[in-house]
Amino acid sequence: MSPSPSTAFGILRNRNFAFYLSARILGTLAVQMQSVAIGWQVYQLTGNLFDLGLIGLAQFAPFLLLILIAGHVADRFNRRNIIGLCLGIQLLCALMLLALTLSGLAMVWPVFAVLVLFGSARAFMMPATQAVLVNLVPAESFGKAVALSSSSFHVAVILGPTLGGLLYLSGPKAVYLLSSLLLLASVLLMGMTRATAQAINRAAASWHTVLEGLRFVWSRPIVLGAISLDLFAVLFGGATALLPALAHDVLNSGPIGLGLLRTAPGMGAALCSIGLAFFPITRRVGLWMFGGVALFGAATIVLGATTSLRVALGALFLMGMGDMVSVYIRHLLVQFETPDAIRGRVSAVNAVFIGASNELGEFESGVTAGWFGLVRAILFGGVATVAVTATWALGFPVLSRMDRFPQHQKEVAAAAETGIGAA
Repeated sequence: MSPSPSTAFGILRNRNFAFYLSARILGTLAVQMQSVAIGWQVYQLTGNLFDLGLIGLAQFAPFLLLILIAGHVADRFNRRNIIGLCLGIQLLCALMLLALTLSGLAMVWPVFAVLVLFGSARAFMMPATQAVLVNLVPAESFGKAVALSSSSFHVAVILGPTLGGLLYLSGPKAVYLLSSLLLLASVLLMGMTRATAQAINRAAASWHTVLEGLRFVWSRPIVLGAISLDLFAVLFGGATALLPALAHDVLNSGPIGLGLLRTAPGMGAALCSIGLAFFPITRRVGLWMFGGVALFGAATIVLGATTSLRVALGALFLMGMGDMVSVYIRHLLVQFETPDAIRGRVSAVNAVFIGASNELGEFESGVTAGWFGLVRAILFGGVATVAVTATWALGFPVLSRMDRFPQHQKEVAAAAETGIGAA
């Protein structure tokens, strides 16, 4: 029997989860709109592919420096408050971008300076965001909450770039103004959210406590394999940083076309995550995860080989689907394997891998495009992603052969001990 919509979306009756989800949608929508405006604005100012890579590096450098400390903070302080504060800093960044544009932006370094502040806020926000969900919903609803949270994120990823591209026709100031308003609403909604009590870590900050999450990940081959696969695969497949140049130089599609290109991966991811909300993956977990990353790499190769906007949109759509499957499985693996007392620090380690695969991947794409050219850089990234997938499948057999999530395995063992049996 197929699950009903009321079963899949009943978690939305949880008031706190609904507020959190609304804040997440609006905040992500604002950031995605900004990303289109920043990329197009910087490329128009300089015409330099390397500067597109610097957009990612400006966000990743402070992220890398702060993220492990941010994980400790997420375990020691209220995660909801941390998220609200970080959204407030993102609001400040949007207002600064608006002010720079209104003053007549002629150099790109002030934009990079704002992105450094944005990356710092993102460093503290990501582990808190990943860890807070388990404090908002009952354990039995966690899988559905992950799927719906992911789908809402990708709905914003779908709408944000398209809206950003359309608004950019009126200039970047229109994009930054609406982004500021959306972030303000996100801050207010987050303030209305009330999470259940979390396991607070009272230990004073030290290298031992800060690195606890890293030691935990290193001791769990399943978790290490899952998040390192994402790191190296998407590190080489960070072609989305080059979309402004691809739209301008290869596809001749302008800012609206860029918005569509930025929307396509989110569309694929959103439809996939909605499907996962109704039909969650419960068997052949490892095979699904490696298959998703392989699809991401293969679609990246198609993106680099085409000069057709329609084919490029299709390739990006498939990239989003493959990435969503990988994200869904990795998130469940990390959360099921991690005690709540160190969930923030483990989420911080996970965030390092995710941040590296995104922002550092964008920097890598900008560098390789400067060396080899735009098309060759994208093709190289796709081939490298497929190669990483095959290497990790051989290097982490416990992950590639995994049939069920650890939580389900624990439930089966508990049922066997009590003589109940498992379905």
